[in-house]
Amino acid sequence: MFKDLFTPSKSYRSLFLTMLIFGITGLIASFTLAVEEFHLIKNPDTVLSCTINLVLNCSTVMQTWQASVFGFPNMFVGLMAFPIVILVASLGLAGSRLPRWFWLGAQVGYTLGAIFAYWLFFNSLYDIEVLCPWCLIVTFSTTLLLATITSYNLQDNVFGFSKKTNKRIQSFTKSGYHKLIVATWLMIMTALVFMKFGQSLFL
Repeated sequence: MFKDLFTPSKSYRSLFLTMLIFGITGLIASFTLAVEEFHLIKNPDTVLSCTINLVLNCSTVMQTWQASVFGFPNMFVGLMAFPIVILVASLGLAGSRLPRWFWLGAQVGYTLGAIFAYWLFFNSLYDIEVLCPWCLIVTFSTTLLLATITSYNLQDNVFGFSKKTNKRIQSFTKSGYHKLIVATWLMIMTALVFMKFGQSLFL
């Protein structure tokens, strides 16, 4: 009954602490967007706090079809998902013994969340051509959340790789190259934004 339970084999405090911080950050961003959405519904002409200029403008993004993909505002997805992330991070910090399927399920959930966030990001960048500052925070948060859960699952071999493959993965993670990959990815995304909008971001 308990043979499939996984407990952290080493200290992952910093990993799960990072997950907790960005789970809370994503939740705050989602909550703020929900409040801003209500303000916009009450008064379509209101100037939202996240309206900085023509490029960084939440209200413009909120009025597009991409902002309500599932028939309701996207931020409600974040309001449902980020508390689960916070729970996962808290369980990880507590060193809880959890079944393998739990960590694999978390991996799937975090991955789908990141895919959705980047779908919205690229739509904002190349279709809507306006960025939502709070949405960018959510995208950044989901990126680091995916990185943390993947790092944990790889380092604790939750995926069940063979001994030979796992040895190579452990060597790779110990080298810190996985952190370089995440940093490089974020730099590329930042570069895409500057290539698209340039000085318009600051006007």
